[in-house]
Amino acid sequence: MRNFIAVGLMFLLILVAGNSLFVIKETERAVMLRFGELVQGDIQPGLHVKVPWVNTVRKFDARILTEDSPPQRFLTLEQKALLVDSYAKWRIVDVAQFYVAARGDTVIAGSLLAERINDGLRDQFGARTLQEVVAGERDALMVALTEELNETTAADIGIEVIDVRVKRIDLPDDVRSSVYERMTTERNREAQELRSRGDELAIGIRADADRQVTIYLAEAYRDAEIIRGQGDAEATSVYADAYSKDPEFFAFTRSLKSYRAAFSNKSDIMLLDPQSDYFKYLKNGPVQN
Repeated sequence: MRNFIAVGLMFLLILVAGNSLFVIKETERAVMLRFGELVQGDIQPGLHVKVPWVNTVRKFDARILTEDSPPQRFLTLEQKALLVDSYAKWRIVDVAQFYVAARGDTVIAGSLLAERINDGLRDQFGARTLQEVVAGERDALMVALTEELNETTAADIGIEVIDVRVKRIDLPDDVRSSVYERMTTERNREAQELRSRGDELAIGIRADADRQVTIYLAEAYRDAEIIRGQGDAEATSVYADAYSKDPEFFAFTRSLKSYRAAFSNKSDIMLLDPQSDYFKYLKNGPVQN
């Protein structure tokens, strides 16, 4: 009988100890309730004690969680509709407020966060053009939205938004064709402007090249004429100097060159008076002074 009582007491002690002690992991946060009423918030990791059957411990994942929102339709500054698929990274920072606001349910917290993200994206997209949203300012938009959300989510829901990202931006089917046509028209116009600008530059470059060629040829011709004139002047001076030293010898050598040129072709026929001065060196030879 005593053994039975001892075993019962041992079992009771084990049961009480098992319901009195609880462990919070490093990846968890918890709150303690007393008959459903919150009595302790943000229980840190480690071994803790509670009153059995009076206190209840609710544990939550403290790691970074993902809220993947379904695609939503937003309007840009120029009233262009876009389908935006986004997601957010968040984590619990105030366990007590998270339990109160979302009843400790991550699905409810994610739904509350998704509503705020959609409102924020609607405001951010509405203040930007299509070009800025698609290519120019997407990163700045995401940073601004994250900062805006963190101003209220910690106090209202007990969570911190780590990052908000847009996975995909599509045009609705009803506006896609018109937008593509307008984009094609704009690109063709820009291409034509670039071609016209290039043609204008090419014409200017060719005209400048032709002008420089004309200038270079004129300068080269001028220099050549100057050099040729200087050469002719120098040659004339040499001839004149040689002629002044021995005019008869100069006339004799010039006559020999004329004979050689005149009689080089045997088929030529010349009709001249034998007594003409042309043959004086062939008849009498050089005149002796």
